[in-house]
Amino acid sequence: MGEIDIDINLKVSSYEETVRQLDIYYGLVKRQLLRFQSPITGLFPTLSNEERVASVRESIYCAAAIWSLFQAYRRIDDDRGKSYELGQSAVKCMRGVLECWIKQAPRIEQFKKNQSSKFALHCKFHLITGDAVFSDEEYNHLQIDVVSLYLLFLVEMITSGMQIIYTQDEVAFIQNLVYYVERAYRTPDFGMWERGTKYNTGVPEIHASSIGMAKSALEAINGCNLFGEKGASWSVIYVDIDAHNRNRSIFETLLPRESSSKGVDTALLPTISFPAFATHEEFLSSTTKTTIIRQLKGQNGFRRFGRDGYKCVLEDPKRRFYKTGETKEFENIECEWPLFFMFMIIDGVFKSLPDQVDEYRNLLSNVICKDLNGDPCIPMYFYVSEECVEYERLEPGSQLRCNSSEGSGGDEPLYLWNQAMFVISQLLTTGLLHINELDPIRRYLPSYNRPRKGGRYSAFQGTATDLVVQIVLIAESMRLQAMMATYGIQTQTPH
Repeated sequence: MGEIDIDINLKVSSYEETVRQLDIYYGLVKRQLLRFQSPITGLFPTLSNEERVASVRESIYCAAAIWSLFQAYRRIDDDRGKSYELGQSAVKCMRGVLECWIKQAPRIEQFKKNQSSKFALHCKFHLITGDAVFSDEEYNHLQIDVVSLYLLFLVEMITSGMQIIYTQDEVAFIQNLVYYVERAYRTPDFGMWERGTKYNTGVPEIHASSIGMAKSALEAINGCNLFGEKGASWSVIYVDIDAHNRNRSIFETLLPRESSSKGVDTALLPTISFPAFATHEEFLSSTTKTTIIRQLKGQNGFRRFGRDGYKCVLEDPKRRFYKTGETKEFENIECEWPLFFMFMIIDGVFKSLPDQVDEYRNLLSNVICKDLNGDPCIPMYFYVSEECVEYERLEPGSQLRCNSSEGSGGDEPLYLWNQAMFVISQLLTTGLLHINELDPIRRYLPSYNRPRKGGRYSAFQGTATDLVVQIVLIAESMRLQAMMATYGIQTQTPH
């Protein structure tokens, strides 16, 4: 009996510790993410001090971080309303993006006929009104991977039981978004870095990261009932399997390259790993990851790609495009982005690579700063100062890099994408969130190992659904039932 008491006490203390840790992350999310969510559109800015422009990409990752904490809280019996608040905040963001795009529905019809950047859905909107803020001439909106990322997390969240899509009109619009990304394999876009080719001359190109993200989105959403368990046949999304196969073949042909101008690019990390898991060909995946690590990893983060001039001290911020041959100036002095340390941590958790997790957690710990609340914050990037440029060019890696003001602590603005990824990586590494809770549709598994969608709807591949065992405890008396209840164990009596 004594051993049972000890075991129960351990479970109770473990439960209380879990609640305490979750509450810490709840406070962090409230202060660093939810605080900057627009109360009207539900969108998030790129930087916490931005009051006008919301970014769809950052909004999706912020919603994913909030949703991941919501998933972690679902283990708790009484979370005092926190789980509901987190879940609805994620829904508000996803619906905010949806509403912004629905306003641009005519552009999709034009885009289906002509995959031109002038018909692309916008990736930046007004934080308060949800209106377009940059014209097609002012900003490179054609980013197939953003729409694909949205579809991917939409399916993940709906699968976890959240209600995001409300009407048949919205179902039809999501089906149109599928048509929008299906032709990714032959649609030159501006990619994750919003600049097109590495030369930054305003020219789009075919990006493996965009194609891979589209492939994953198509696999995820095919056969998905947008109304969840309450839906009918008309709320199911279908995908052209030929379009999927073309995306798959082109994507796997391009790897480990990102595009014709970029030999290797860290944009492929979220494509081959979380959240997309676009390929399960072990050779392709490991070769791509190894190439990225070998060529782009630094002490403070990963460079985005070779000769990337973004945020370098030599870059002229007043000019949108570079001159011919200007990228040569940025060789070996590219900025390093700690964001990808967190992608590598998450990758290590999903692939059960504890050494990789430890390595990148240690690297990340070296760059973490503290804000005025004492909360951890991660600088947006690290750059080579002007006086060190020549030394760094002569001997790459010899000079200490300076952290950007963004995300560097104190009263400096936060880079929300970093903070969102930090929350997700911490929840995973502390054991508060399981990979199946972060990826309910099991993208991390090969297609033949994923749970099959409900019988009568479309799915590319799959096996039998996961077996769920449910247990009911019967207490022999009311007294025993009351005693068990004191330990948080719910039982029923036979009478």
